[in-house]
Amino acid sequence: MITTELVFVRHGQAQCNADGLVGGPRTCTGLTNLGYAQVDQAARRLAAEHRKQPFDLVCTGPRIRLIQTGEIISQALQIPMSTDERLDGPVHGDADGKPWTTVKTVADGGPHAHPDKQWAAGSDTWNGYLKRAGTFLREIIDQHQGQRVVFAAHGETVINAHTLLLGIPIGSPAGFTVNHASITRWQEHHNRLGQTRWMLDRHNDTEHLVLLAPEASS
Repeated sequence: MITTELVFVRHGQAQCNADGLVGGPRTCTGLTNLGYAQVDQAARRLAAEHRKQPFDLVCTGPRIRLIQTGEIISQALQIPMSTDERLDGPVHGDADGKPWTTVKTVADGGPHAHPDKQWAAGSDTWNGYLKRAGTFLREIIDQHQGQRVVFAAHGETVINAHTLLLGIPIGSPAGFTVNHASITRWQEHHNRLGQTRWMLDRHNDTEHLVLLAPEASS
């Protein structure tokens, strides 16, 4: 029996993504036209599902690209949207707004390359982010037991969910591709013995995006 379902939709392409910039809270300017189209397709797909088995809530973080993504989904499903600071992405510190190529050159790689090292002054470490965000996500899941919740999320939040629900130890190498506007679904199952386990129903599903123009590779 499924009791709780978590559907993660990564935000659509943002301007910072198109420009190759670190899109922290100071410099995120929201979605591109392609990003809006991507999220619209994801929302349409979820709306068709919603008519058969309703979702309860859309949850999102505070950055502009997340709020815009959440609003599109919330309006398509006609259900409330909640903005939660705990769903924000990693802290980028001095890297906020800088080209990712520059940040990675100075740090000798991106956040995953040296997971216990800051990638810029004032930034998180990757393992530090996973630990903090995992605690927050567990709190949010516990608050929505028995509900079907859609998360308009950062790609890092999707990775964090996998780390938490698969029980991957912090510090273990684990790479997951998370495309813009992709859908990832987790379901909590209970058996007759009262035992509970989380099952990954799908990861990085982009079937709804096949008719859109592909993103330019950077």
